Amino acid sequence: MTMRTTTIMLAIILLLAVGTAQAADSAKVYGKGISAPDTVRISDVLANPDAFVGKAIRVTGLAVGVCAYRGCWINLASDTEGESLRVKVKDGEIVFPPEIMGESVTAEGVWTANLISLKPAEQVKDGEGKKNAACLVEGEDACKTVYQLSGTGAVVAGK
Repeated sequence: MTMRTTTIMLAIILLLAVGTAQAADSAKVYGKGISAPDTVRISDVLANPDAFVGKAIRVTGLAVGVCAYRGCWINLASDTEGESLRVKVKDGEIVFPPEIMGESVTAEGVWTANLISLKPAEQVKDGEGKKNAACLVEGEDACKTVYQLSGTGAVVAGK
C-alpha cells in the first residue's frame, strides 16, 4: 500500500470509531438504568396483564406520551397498533423530558395493578396512595383496574 492509501484508511477507521463512540454516548440513562436480562413485548403484557403483576419486567417502545407537568410518566407504544403502556416513576426521582417523544425507550420496573373507584369524588379522596375505600366497601364492580409499570429505570436511545 502506498502512504496515501494508508493515510486514507486510517482516517476512515478513526471517523468510524468516533461516530460509534458518539452514538453510544447519545443514549440517556434515567434512574437505575436497566439490568433485566430479557425484554417482554408490550403486547404480551397487555394481553395478559394479571400474569405479570408483582413481577419485575423490561419493555421497549416508542415514547408516545410524556407527563408535561413533572415528567413523572411516559407512555410507550406497543408492537400492536393502538396499544400503549404507561411507565410511572416516583415524582422527582426520575424526570422524563418532553423531548423524548418519538424516541425508543427501554424501561424496567414492577408491573402493578391499581383499583380505581369509578366515582370521581372517591378518586380524589383516596388519591394519597391509600387503598381505595370505595372499592373495598362497594366491591370491584364499583372499580376499574389500572395497570402500569412502576419504573425504576430507563434508557432512551439517542438519535
